[in-house]
Amino acid sequence: MADTLPSEFDVIVIGTGLPESIIAAACSRSGRRVLHVDSRSYYGGNWASFSFSGLLSWLKEYQENSDIVSDSPVWQDQILENEEAIALSRKDKTIQHVEVFCYASQDLHEDVEEAGALQKNHALVTSANSTEAADSAFLPTEDESLSTMSCEMLTEQTPSSDPENALEVNGAEVTGEKENHCDDKTCVPSTSAEDMSENVPIAEDTTEQPKKNRITYSQIIKEGRRFNIDLVSKLLYSRGLLIDLLIKSNVSRYAEFKNITRILAFREGRVEQVPCSRADVFNSKQLTMVEKRMLMKFLTFCMEYEKYPDEYKGYEEITFYEYLKTQKLTPNLQYIVMHSIAMTSETASSTIDGLKATKNFLHCLGRYGNTPFLFPLYGQGELPQCFCRMCAVFGGIYCLRHSVQCLVVDKESRKCKAIIDQFGQRIISEHFLVEDSYFSENMCSRVQYRQISRAVLITDRSVLKTDSDQQISILTVPAEEPGTFAVRVIELCSSTMTCMKGTYLVHLTCTSSKTAREDLESVVQKLFIPYTEMEIENEQVEKPRILWALYFNMRDSSDISRSCYNDLPSNVYVCSGPDCGLGNDNAVKQAETLFQEICPNEDFCPPPPNPEDIILDGDSLQPEASESSAIPEANSETFKESTNLGNLEESSE
Repeated sequence: MADTLPSEFDVIVIGTGLPESIIAAACSRSGRRVLHVDSRSYYGGNWASFSFSGLLSWLKEYQENSDIVSDSPVWQDQILENEEAIALSRKDKTIQHVEVFCYASQDLHEDVEEAGALQKNHALVTSANSTEAADSAFLPTEDESLSTMSCEMLTEQTPSSDPENALEVNGAEVTGEKENHCDDKTCVPSTSAEDMSENVPIAEDTTEQPKKNRITYSQIIKEGRRFNIDLVSKLLYSRGLLIDLLIKSNVSRYAEFKNITRILAFREGRVEQVPCSRADVFNSKQLTMVEKRMLMKFLTFCMEYEKYPDEYKGYEEITFYEYLKTQKLTPNLQYIVMHSIAMTSETASSTIDGLKATKNFLHCLGRYGNTPFLFPLYGQGELPQCFCRMCAVFGGIYCLRHSVQCLVVDKESRKCKAIIDQFGQRIISEHFLVEDSYFSENMCSRVQYRQISRAVLITDRSVLKTDSDQQISILTVPAEEPGTFAVRVIELCSSTMTCMKGTYLVHLTCTSSKTAREDLESVVQKLFIPYTEMEIENEQVEKPRILWALYFNMRDSSDISRSCYNDLPSNVYVCSGPDCGLGNDNAVKQAETLFQEICPNEDFCPPPPNPEDIILDGDSLQPEASESSAIPEANSETFKESTNLGNLEESSE
């Protein structure tokens, strides 16, 4: 397929993470010819989501830790005398310290339908020496049969709802899944009614459980396609930049969202729910009447703190934690504001930062629900694919499993003029956007990267049991020791389409100070216990039981100046990977900034044209125009259970 690619584009984007996908969509929408390539076999890069078997394949890829493509002199022969080449890396080094633990019982007499089953780990999470053991015993070996890293993995990567449905919030029912069809070298997001009918989520879990409250590892493998496990754990602020961009560009119709139903706090060894809205505050039994009045008065001030500079002017040089102590707030209220509303660090956040974070939290309340946050059904990995689809609708060309060997730079102008791909084809372009992980060590020798510590747990119950088992929760566990960081915990239920029925998917995230397991293990021990045979019948166990756990460190390449990269041509722009923040504002700001450099004075992701205003040259273009522009109307039955984002926006405004 490579020989049929056009030889010239306006913009070439390397990597399919969220910032790159937004830029590709914006450039394509503005009429630029866009080529979007990725050496991986799936969309999203480190923003991706995987089914359980897909995640095992991803783990195996990093376990092998070797280059897939060997050095080839083919591209070197194409470099002319007045040119030089910047070789790109063919090995992703953004993931480190991968450790996997399986606690769910393995029924050896039961056939496991999906390949890649891990051997049961009898060690507890608290075992001391586990790095080598995890890499050698708990990760799949080369002899084990795993799903191959191919374009077909997109089917397992992040199933999604029918793109023809408008974005819905609090949708209880989801009508179908999407599948991206790929040939050997080119992938363009598309949908097929026949394929979707085969992949429609089943409402009831028909798998027989051997015993009550017992979930085996074989069962997790069999139900693996019900899991959509994010590599990066984030939420969307209901008035954040990404939600605004989704609405403005109409990309929102390619995805659906659910509200985060509750915000939790961890105090004195107990998990408790934090009141968010005014009604929650006054209905709370955790707060005294005096505390309720104190809290409402302080939150009212935070909503308009800029109007009262005298209230905080003398405290700008101290931390928000110290500032809260000067206010008429009890220690209980200080804790709630600090860790569950502002969600800032006790040592690193200034007074202004804390007031801004509190105002942002309050500003987002009530737009789509009782909390400020939304979560995309089928996982965070849906978002890059939504923007990739928009890019493809407006003419962008997509190639997965298509590596770029080098950038070709003109010696005289010091500008990049072309790329040379894995087949030796030279493709010319004016602008080049490259995800940070594709640069070689020589290019990044002066870059100082931070790290993100991540853990993914599959558990058998929620951290805080209530009448409903379909709760989506966020919890911040404060740092205990100097030099460590607060841990963010996001717990997802099966209605988010990220885990099988009867389980919860738990994401833990913090800025790294050590390896992921060393950073997060103490929090895991506070909130959960390992799933063991002895405790299966014990109904009195208060903590959720861990069925399966994954720890890894991810590179944080955000907020790195382009001057840190060696000899970077002026028309080559760097896109960073995920940052450690809760929201996605950093990715949107980065995308808009780079877009304005490429397309100055042009609108960033404008709304698609009204189909009635489109003048077509031929009937053959009608389906594409309809798909890119038409906004389907929600029927009355669907509207009862879920609400269109645009309708919500109108009512809330």
